[in-house]
Amino acid sequence: MFVSGLAVFCGCSLWLAGCSSSAEERKPETELESARDIQDGTGLEDTLAVVNFDHELDGYEPLKKEYNFYFTYKMVHPWWDAVALGIEDAAEQYEDAGVTINYEYLAPESVSAQDQILRLEEAAGRNFDVIGVDVADVHVVTPVINRLIGEGQKVMTFSSSDADREDGCQRIAYVGNTHNYEDGAELTEVLCGKLGYRGKVAVLVGTRGAPCHEERALGAQDVIAQYMDMEIVETAYDEDSVEKAYEYTKEILEHHRELSGIICCNMSNPVGAARAVIEAGREEEIVIVGMDHDREALQYLKDGVIYALGVQDCYSIGFDTVQVAVRIADGQLPGEPYPEKTEESTTVIYQNGAAAMLRTLYGEMD
Repeated sequence: MFVSGLAVFCGCSLWLAGCSSSAEERKPETELESARDIQDGTGLEDTLAVVNFDHELDGYEPLKKEYNFYFTYKMVHPWWDAVALGIEDAAEQYEDAGVTINYEYLAPESVSAQDQILRLEEAAGRNFDVIGVDVADVHVVTPVINRLIGEGQKVMTFSSSDADREDGCQRIAYVGNTHNYEDGAELTEVLCGKLGYRGKVAVLVGTRGAPCHEERALGAQDVIAQYMDMEIVETAYDEDSVEKAYEYTKEILEHHRELSGIICCNMSNPVGAARAVIEAGREEEIVIVGMDHDREALQYLKDGVIYALGVQDCYSIGFDTVQVAVRIADGQLPGEPYPEKTEESTTVIYQNGAAAMLRTLYGEMD
């Protein structure tokens, strides 16, 4: 059984708690899913490596014929839709090999560490082989993970946010972005270069306490600190909300007429920032850099409103999460069988790659 809180995948309204399908009733194709078959177009060869849809199982022979996994993540959002594609494709390949992967893939409509704790505790009472979590707040959620581990649960982290050993977390393994700090630093270096290493910038972070957002923001801060003629004049947490990012950006533009750049640390805030900049008529003055593959953000990249986007390979995150979960369920510990941290890629793309990314991910032709 597959259960999802993702309305875009299941064709359900967002207010519903979730939808379900079985191995025999697969999800209908989405724009993102059907676009994987597109193999032509100028510049597409460069962008096909950004998101790798060509995956095969790693050859490990599972010890069981059926597994039950529970995956919970920060919030219902298109970013995790792409992760779900990889999860489902891995499950289908296991099914073709005679192994059934049952999983639930659920999240709240807005980020809440307390909601995540309730989901983890509820899942712990349902005899899942492995529980996976994309950590909403490392300080709040880590003690719960450790308690569940102490009670004999097999818990892993995945997707965008880990709570690792340095955080005091005893989770078994992590699959996802292991270089969020570096992503934030790289995008900020790109912005600084575009501005000639001079100017005042704002940072839109995302969710307070979310490791991926905080680490990217820290990377941005450390880079800005290296240049005496650059300054962060304001930092705002938009909670992964396009609308809040838009409102915060409008306020920042009003308060800082001299603003020359905006650094965006999640997939929602480049969209909100771009909308506000366009509304203010300042597209030619302000350089925006941000994260990921939102369709509207890619269109702004194509139009030159956004200067650069760091696109994560969400599909590979989902696919590899299932493979690691199978090994964990079989009692394998990280080390030689598989790494404690499975690193997935981020690629910075610019205006000249935007059209190809729109074709690759959404089937959108020029």
